[in-house]
Amino acid sequence: MDYDCDEDRLTTAEQLAAHDPRAAAAACLAIACDDGVGDEVRLSAAELLPALDPQAAAQACLAIASDDGVGDEVRLSAAELLSAAVDR
Repeated sequence: MDYDCDEDRLTTAEQLAAHDPRAAAAACLAIACDDGVGDEVRLSAAELLPALDPQAAAQACLAIASDDGVGDEVRLSAAELLSAAVDR
């Protein structure tokens, strides 16, 4: 499949969740950890993960929160998401 933009990848992962949650989790994790993807899209992918795979969610949040190339607000949101996942 040819993706025109980062959002297309995320939309595909969201649609996949209804049919194959494990594959959707892998796709979301790949998006969240891809430093070539926009910050907000990375965070959106990470936000989908807790329902699909909590361990992958933690991994994605850590990748975003520790990436110096990501904006401070997005890094903070990822850290908060990680904290919420740990508290569950």
